[in-house]
Amino acid sequence: MTSTRVGFVGLGLMGAPMASNIAKAGWNVTAWNRSGAAFEGLAVQRAASVAELRNEDAIIFMLPDLPFIEEASTDLLESWRSNPPQPGTAVVIMSSVSPAAVQQFGETVQQATGGNAVVVDAPVSGGTAGAQCGTLAIMVGATQSQFEALKPLLETMGTTVRRMGPLGSGSLAKACNQLIVGTTTAALAEAAELAERSGMDVNALFEVLSGGLAGSRVLDNVGPRLAAKDYAPTGPAKFMHKDLGFVVSSAEAVGSAVPMASAAIDLYAELKRQGLGDHDLAVVRQTIANLSRTSAASASTN
Repeated sequence: MTSTRVGFVGLGLMGAPMASNIAKAGWNVTAWNRSGAAFEGLAVQRAASVAELRNEDAIIFMLPDLPFIEEASTDLLESWRSNPPQPGTAVVIMSSVSPAAVQQFGETVQQATGGNAVVVDAPVSGGTAGAQCGTLAIMVGATQSQFEALKPLLETMGTTVRRMGPLGSGSLAKACNQLIVGTTTAALAEAAELAERSGMDVNALFEVLSGGLAGSRVLDNVGPRLAAKDYAPTGPAKFMHKDLGFVVSSAEAVGSAVPMASAAIDLYAELKRQGLGDHDLAVVRQTIANLSRTSAASASTN
């Protein structure tokens, strides 16, 4: 990219600090968000519509899933059909989306713009803390030249920025990330519930685990919330169910067995059935506690 202008769509828990860090790095950010309250305290310009971003060299989307992005970009694509953007315009999908679906969206954008605009998927990991500190891990699906052009922009938001392969590869890498985060969090939740019901101090358990082979970034970040039963959202747990669905569908496409993902997707589906989807991912411990009570009640009646 030769300019330092960028459009940004979606100023949620992750998007707002990401857009803020881009602006702090000296970029001119014009953003759109459904709610105007998100602009308070942000040094960005406000667009009245997504279509107003049509002349930006890059437009970042940080919305919950690809259907939201497709809906938000309807007027933008219609505008580009009648008046194509400059060659090399990049639509950067930083949400967690389906690897296959983002490739299809790339074809739609390419057709709508006569090839002038390309889609790059660049999902992130690191949670709200990483978004705020600008230390996200960013997994990019793009050609090498597209990646090199966007790298300075992406490095305003993350410290680990890697090209994983062509379009869709970033989303597959994020799906693998979520497989590890989702199953590890569930295993820690099971351990916490088992330990507490057995009379053990969960904080002491996690402290000793962190010093051994079971230690991990997931334990460091989610462990304190699991131990404290602190389920205030840093990101809705229901999105883990969505992301694990991408793991399963990607595995089916290449014939790869994913027994851990299959078990985890059932657990997170149960989390949603229990009405806990809007809480933090750590709320999977409450899901397991509820299942334990149900199991105990069933045993007592038999």
